[in-house]
Amino acid sequence: MPGRREQNTPRVASSLASAISASPDVRNGGHASADAWPIGVDLREERLFRALDDDNDQAVRLRDFERVFAEVGLKSHDKRLHDSLGLLKHRIETARQVTDEITLKISRTDFYQAIRHNILLIERAVQGRMVIPDFQGFANELERIFEQVRQNKAGAPADYIPQLNLQGAAADSFGMALCSIDGQRLSLGDAKEFFSVQSTSKPISYCIALEEHGAETVHRFVGREPSGAGFNEIALDKADRPHNPMINAGAIMTCALIGLGDKETLSPGSHDGLADARGWSGRRFDNVMKRWAKLCGNDLPRFSTSVFLSERETADRNYALAYFMREKNAFPNNVDIHDVLEFYMQCCAIELNCELMSIVAATLANGGICPVTGERVFRTETVRNCLSLMSSCGMYDFSGEFAFTIGLPAKSGVSGAVMVVVPNVAGFCIWSPRLDELGNSVRGIDFCQRLVNAFNFHSLDDLSWHSSKKDPRMNPIQVKARQVNELIWAASKGDLGAIQSQLQRDVDAACADYDLRTPLHLAAAEDQRHVVQFFIDEATHQGRNLDLNPKDRWGGTPLDDAYLQGHASLIELLEKAGAIRGDGTYGNSDDAAGAKAQALLDSPKTDELIWAASLGDIVAVRRLAAQGIPLETADYDYRTALHLAAAEGHLEVVCYIIAHGVPVNPTDRWGNTPLNDAIRHGHDEVAEVLRTHGGACREEETSMMRAKTDPAEARMAAER
Repeated sequence: MPGRREQNTPRVASSLASAISASPDVRNGGHASADAWPIGVDLREERLFRALDDDNDQAVRLRDFERVFAEVGLKSHDKRLHDSLGLLKHRIETARQVTDEITLKISRTDFYQAIRHNILLIERAVQGRMVIPDFQGFANELERIFEQVRQNKAGAPADYIPQLNLQGAAADSFGMALCSIDGQRLSLGDAKEFFSVQSTSKPISYCIALEEHGAETVHRFVGREPSGAGFNEIALDKADRPHNPMINAGAIMTCALIGLGDKETLSPGSHDGLADARGWSGRRFDNVMKRWAKLCGNDLPRFSTSVFLSERETADRNYALAYFMREKNAFPNNVDIHDVLEFYMQCCAIELNCELMSIVAATLANGGICPVTGERVFRTETVRNCLSLMSSCGMYDFSGEFAFTIGLPAKSGVSGAVMVVVPNVAGFCIWSPRLDELGNSVRGIDFCQRLVNAFNFHSLDDLSWHSSKKDPRMNPIQVKARQVNELIWAASKGDLGAIQSQLQRDVDAACADYDLRTPLHLAAAEDQRHVVQFFIDEATHQGRNLDLNPKDRWGGTPLDDAYLQGHASLIELLEKAGAIRGDGTYGNSDDAAGAKAQALLDSPKTDELIWAASLGDIVAVRRLAAQGIPLETADYDYRTALHLAAAEGHLEVVCYIIAHGVPVNPTDRWGNTPLNDAIRHGHDEVAEVLRTHGGACREEETSMMRAKTDPAEARMAAER
């Protein structure tokens, strides 16, 4: 998750400083513990409120609340948020009639009452625990891929169905939409343009048939093996069944099964029964459309009469398939093949756009539950069977290659749509009418290939814990915390087995944290002789390139750490291996200006917090605070988020942390406070805010500050 570097102007510094000075926790001179929270509140609700109350003025701004949803990819018109946002806006409008002072602010009580309508979704959004936590970073990468694919002008629209033979600008239409299983949404290009679903209807027809009859009955009439032939080949398997539901013959067969049970229960012997029988075809299609609507989050799909008529006029091959299957007695009893063929073509003429189709795909990715409504549309077993066949048979004659190179369940249609399912993550729809010789969208295939090259979405990418691909289910800060801090933590504790395991997974032995501290630094600081020996062996091993003298933020090497901690035998070991001292200026813990930082409480989350602070990522800091991660906890060097935010000059993060009552003078391993870090790295405005709120530092740092304005002091500092 990329950090946002603040514009550190004096005006910003003074306004932020004033805001946090007025906050209750700061006025009370300490961190706001759970004991100080309002009596009778739900601590989970209170964490969310405090995380969004950036300056701790006991109110949350509506724009900040809405911004949280935008950051995670939830749309303001998301039906699940309707009640909560509606109530908050109503309270604000009511308050606006009383006084302008609280305009656009939400009190604690109003906040509690509003979020209870959608408490779990809102909690996950504020805490950044959506399935794609760094949604903005993921969206940016998808936009980059989309623009690359847009340049691909190969292929041509389908010409054997006149209504699909688009010309001119229409042939170059290109849209993409994403919907995650949490309802996170992204639309690019022509994502709102409607197109006929064509063969992307086949998985849905198969699912409906499974829901009505069960897998055993359905597969008495249609197989589940790749055909090895074209999608409209006139061929059956050895049991005289269509090979699978994803080719034309199989889809015609599943359409024959849909509603068949209802038809057989009708009694044509009576006048009323005859009337019901005559209306059966219409009710059947109406029920299918209602099922599609549920898949789309209760947005109604369209129907293209012109596409249906065009298909019916050019359906010779489909009629031949139906007659061939009837000759082989493949159909169930009492099936009218003319009625079945018209129903099949009607299903192909349903119209959606990329946005709606992505919700359909996300419903399949979510095991049959629509992400934007929470309604179950299909049973999990139904979806499992459907995705299995989409994986092996969904992309016409390209299915085997698609499974090999892309490794995701997908279904294409000759209108140019490709529906892609990433199980337990998201659904995609890519639409571009230009097709290749196999009937697949050229841009759709191109997009999918680039997608799995960038992200570990291939079904077998998780064979290896470490991959060069990005995992959108983890934000970059989590990745850093896992790959870097865990190795450093293991080195500090002497866990050689964990270190060796990490290196086997291609984690770099020379990796460094936000302070440029390496595993070797910490092993030397903590006198882990066997770990240091291991790294020495790695450095001298043929073909290795491990430096025994990496320098941290203060210019110190691992040998400096050994000297600082007085580890005589370790000093001898390192010097014998050729290690040297650096020019580190750590300070002296004996001269510490404050109390040593609190010990680490939650290693992975604390690591994430400190990384986020070092990057200036206020969004990530806020999310971790909402999860209940104490803002004052420290890493293996007793470095806190406030230390790193000060060292990197991230004023907004510094102010947020101070406003939430965190002590401003924690000391690290060497006695440095956040103010030491701010002065050392020349971040004057951060230093000003820290000093305003009681920040202290060692004498030499104070002299550095005076030297900036006092020439005599500058000369004395130079002499020192």
